[in-house]
Amino acid sequence: MWTGQGDRESRFHVRFAQAFLTAPAVLLNIGLCDMDHHHNMRADLTSENISSDGFDIVFRTWGDTRIARIRADWTAIGPTIAADNWQLY
Repeated sequence: MWTGQGDRESRFHVRFAQAFLTAPAVLLNIGLCDMDHHHNMRADLTSENISSDGFDIVFRTWGDTRIARIRADWTAIGPTIAADNWQLY
């Protein structure tokens, strides 16, 4: 994401440690972004292909934006096998 111009995309697949009963709601947040201050920041962070087993984090940028690194934080909320059968990771 540091070199090049135009549309660029990076994907990362997240596999849940334990599957949900159905596809959960997934919330994403940019936890860290290191970018060149001489260019505009253009960023799109989204989740795709959400299933009970996991999802894809997709980061896109475009134009002359230069991203050195980015970190996405996520939370998945959905039904488990039983109401009392859950753990925090």
